[in-house]
Amino acid sequence: MIKIENLDKNFAEHHALQAISTEFPEHKTTVILGPSGSGKSTLLRSLNLLERPESGTFTFDDLKIDYSQPITDQTILNVRRRTEMVFQQFNLFPHLTVLQNIIEGPVHVLKHDKDAATKQAHEILAKVGLGDKADVYPSSLSGGQAQRVAIARSLAMHPEYIFLDEPTSALDPELELEVLKVLLQIAKEQQSMIIVTHNMAFAQKVADKILFVEDGQLRFDGDTDAFFNTDNERIRSFVSAMTFQSL
Repeated sequence: MIKIENLDKNFAEHHALQAISTEFPEHKTTVILGPSGSGKSTLLRSLNLLERPESGTFTFDDLKIDYSQPITDQTILNVRRRTEMVFQQFNLFPHLTVLQNIIEGPVHVLKHDKDAATKQAHEILAKVGLGDKADVYPSSLSGGQAQRVAIARSLAMHPEYIFLDEPTSALDPELELEVLKVLLQIAKEQQSMIIVTHNMAFAQKVADKILFVEDGQLRFDGDTDAFFNTDNERIRSFVSAMTFQSL
């Protein structure tokens, strides 16, 4: 399980994270919600050490990091070998085919046999609905297809946790639905995931736990039903605004 305590992060005059403490349960999906600029992505990126809080601790099973102390390259590598990050902008290698993108990590980082990695890649592509796209290049894919390849690439690394930073924000609704269906299936298989999203319907369906972040502070930390049925006026206002319930 991943646990953070008292994370603090500043960008110049902006206090991005303020004493954030929470846990991210294993084999569950945690969704991070909040208005734009609230600190959601900063929190997520801190878990993968893409951002470095000035203080606080990060515990990942037997690994413990004190953000106020220097962090070695080996420690960073240990965290990133156990996690995968999926970004808004797919980040596929344009000169490699879909299949080559997926086997790159297993073969060159995990040192898996290429034939075994290729077999696994075909299985994962079928799982995400792209079994016929193995030999095409990223430039031939729609945005939704490219994001599903990015998710497939993450799954091929067998991470303990997958972090997803607004993975459908750059997609139109129809393409977004393709990706969300894949993520729902992965969640049902109990892959540990932490997702930043603005899609309330998706959050309500996929999340086991919800964090609501605003102004760098953790305003809610609990289960999905409790969040969507809260009598907290700020949260109710946020959900209404995001789902147009107030129109």
